[in-house]
Amino acid sequence: MPTAREIMSPDPTCVKATDTVLDAARKMAELGVGALPICGTDEKLKGMLTDRDIVVKVLGRGKDPGTCQAGELAQGEVVTIDAGAEADEILRTMKEHKVRRLPVIDEHVLVGVVAQADVARALPDPQVGDLLEALSAA
Repeated sequence: MPTAREIMSPDPTCVKATDTVLDAARKMAELGVGALPICGTDEKLKGMLTDRDIVVKVLGRGKDPGTCQAGELAQGEVVTIDAGAEADEILRTMKEHKVRRLPVIDEHVLVGVVAQADVARALPDPQVGDLLEALSAA
Protein backbone atom coordinates (compact mmCIF):
# COMPACT_ATOMS: atom_id res chain seq x y z
CA MET A 1 0.00 0.00 0.00
CA PRO A 2 1.26 3.50 -0.78
CA THR A 3 2.29 5.79 2.06
CA ALA A 4 1.33 9.39 2.69
CA ARG A 5 4.75 10.50 1.45
CA GLU A 6 4.17 8.68 -1.86
CA ILE A 7 0.76 10.20 -2.60
CA MET A 8 0.97 13.64 -0.98
CA SER A 9 1.44 16.95 -2.72
CA PRO A 10 4.90 17.95 -1.45
CA ASP A 11 6.30 21.31 -0.33
CA PRO A 12 3.10 22.97 0.85
CA THR A 13 2.92 26.75 0.94
CA CYS A 14 1.87 28.01 4.36
CA VAL A 15 -0.09 31.09 5.24
CA LYS A 16 1.16 32.76 8.42
CA ALA A 17 -1.22 32.93 11.35
CA THR A 18 -0.72 36.71 11.30
CA ASP A 19 -1.55 37.08 7.58
CA THR A 20 -4.93 38.52 6.76
CA VAL A 21 -7.59 36.27 5.32
CA LEU A 22 -7.56 38.50 2.24
CA ASP A 23 -3.85 37.81 1.73
CA ALA A 24 -4.51 34.09 2.23
CA ALA A 25 -7.32 34.16 -0.34
CA ARG A 26 -5.03 35.88 -2.84
CA LYS A 27 -2.36 33.24 -2.20
CA MET A 28 -4.95 30.47 -2.77
CA ALA A 29 -5.99 32.08 -6.06
CA GLU A 30 -2.37 32.49 -7.16
CA LEU A 31 -1.58 28.84 -6.38
CA GLY A 32 -4.91 27.47 -7.63
CA VAL A 33 -5.64 25.67 -4.34
CA GLY A 34 -8.64 25.52 -2.03
CA ALA A 35 -6.74 25.22 1.24
CA LEU A 36 -3.50 26.30 2.86
CA PRO A 37 -1.81 25.19 6.06
CA ILE A 38 -1.70 27.91 8.74
CA CYS A 39 1.74 28.17 10.35
CA GLY A 40 2.67 30.20 13.42
CA THR A 41 5.69 32.40 13.88
CA ASP A 42 7.39 29.30 15.30
CA GLU A 43 6.79 27.60 11.90
CA LYS A 44 4.59 25.00 13.60
CA LEU A 45 1.33 23.95 12.03
CA LYS A 46 -1.66 25.70 13.63
CA GLY A 47 -4.45 24.55 11.33
CA MET A 48 -5.79 24.50 7.80
CA LEU A 49 -7.55 27.40 6.12
CA THR A 50 -10.02 26.48 3.40
CA ASP A 51 -11.91 28.54 0.86
CA ARG A 52 -15.07 27.40 2.65
CA ASP A 53 -13.75 28.82 5.95
CA ILE A 54 -13.27 32.17 4.24
CA VAL A 55 -16.81 32.22 2.89
CA VAL A 56 -18.64 30.84 5.93
CA LYS A 57 -16.58 32.07 8.89
CA VAL A 58 -15.46 35.43 7.53
CA LEU A 59 -17.66 36.74 4.74
CA GLY A 60 -20.82 35.01 5.97
CA ARG A 61 -20.39 36.56 9.41
CA GLY A 62 -19.69 40.04 8.08
CA LYS A 63 -16.03 40.09 9.11
CA ASP A 64 -13.50 42.12 7.14
CA PRO A 65 -11.10 39.73 5.35
CA GLY A 66 -8.60 42.60 5.19
CA THR A 67 -8.29 42.74 8.98
CA CYS A 68 -9.25 39.22 10.10
CA GLN A 69 -6.13 37.11 10.60
CA ALA A 70 -5.82 33.56 9.28
CA GLY A 71 -4.82 32.33 12.74
CA GLU A 72 -8.25 33.33 14.08
CA LEU A 73 -9.71 30.50 11.98
CA ALA A 74 -7.35 27.81 13.30
CA GLN A 75 -9.53 25.96 15.78
CA GLY A 76 -8.75 23.02 18.02
CA GLU A 77 -6.07 20.45 17.41
CA VAL A 78 -4.92 19.95 13.84
CA VAL A 79 -5.58 16.52 12.36
CA THR A 80 -2.37 15.32 10.69
CA ILE A 81 -0.88 12.11 9.33
CA ASP A 82 2.66 10.78 9.59
CA ALA A 83 4.61 10.66 6.32
CA GLY A 84 5.07 6.89 6.72
CA ALA A 85 1.38 6.15 7.29
CA GLU A 86 -0.12 3.70 4.82
CA ALA A 87 -3.20 4.34 2.71
CA ASP A 88 -5.58 2.50 5.03
CA GLU A 89 -4.60 4.83 7.91
CA ILE A 90 -5.01 7.87 5.65
CA LEU A 91 -8.51 6.73 4.68
CA ARG A 92 -9.45 5.94 8.28
CA THR A 93 -8.21 9.32 9.51
CA MET A 94 -10.00 11.27 6.77
CA LYS A 95 -13.25 9.40 7.39
CA GLU A 96 -13.06 9.61 11.17
CA HIS A 97 -12.38 13.35 11.22
CA LYS A 98 -14.39 14.15 8.07
CA VAL A 99 -11.51 16.06 6.47
CA ARG A 100 -10.68 16.34 2.78
CA ARG A 101 -7.07 17.39 3.34
CA LEU A 102 -4.49 16.01 5.75
CA PRO A 103 -1.23 17.78 6.52
CA VAL A 104 1.66 15.28 6.34
CA ILE A 105 4.21 15.49 9.13
CA ASP A 106 7.72 14.01 9.27
CA GLU A 107 9.62 14.50 12.54
CA HIS A 108 7.32 17.41 13.52
CA VAL A 109 7.91 19.15 10.17
CA LEU A 110 5.17 19.80 7.62
CA VAL A 111 6.30 18.07 4.40
CA GLY A 112 3.11 17.87 2.35
CA VAL A 113 -0.65 17.58 2.21
CA VAL A 114 -2.71 14.55 1.21
CA ALA A 115 -5.88 15.80 -0.43
CA GLN A 116 -8.96 13.87 -1.46
CA ALA A 117 -7.78 14.20 -5.07
CA ASP A 118 -4.40 12.63 -4.20
CA VAL A 119 -6.23 9.66 -2.68
CA ALA A 120 -8.44 9.37 -5.77
CA ARG A 121 -5.40 9.19 -8.05
CA ALA A 122 -3.49 6.69 -5.91
CA LEU A 123 -6.05 4.16 -4.70
CA PRO A 124 -8.53 1.74 -6.28
CA ASP A 125 -12.04 2.99 -7.04
CA PRO A 126 -13.86 1.11 -4.24
CA GLN A 127 -11.67 2.69 -1.54
CA VAL A 128 -12.10 6.13 -3.08
CA GLY A 129 -15.85 5.62 -3.30
CA ASP A 130 -16.01 4.70 0.37
CA LEU A 131 -14.08 7.85 1.27
CA LEU A 132 -16.27 10.10 -0.85
CA GLU A 133 -19.38 8.60 0.69
CA ALA A 134 -18.04 9.09 4.22
CA LEU A 135 -17.03 12.72 3.57
CA SER A 136 -20.30 13.56 1.84
CA ALA A 137 -22.53 12.20 4.62
CA ALA A 138 -23.95 14.76 7.02
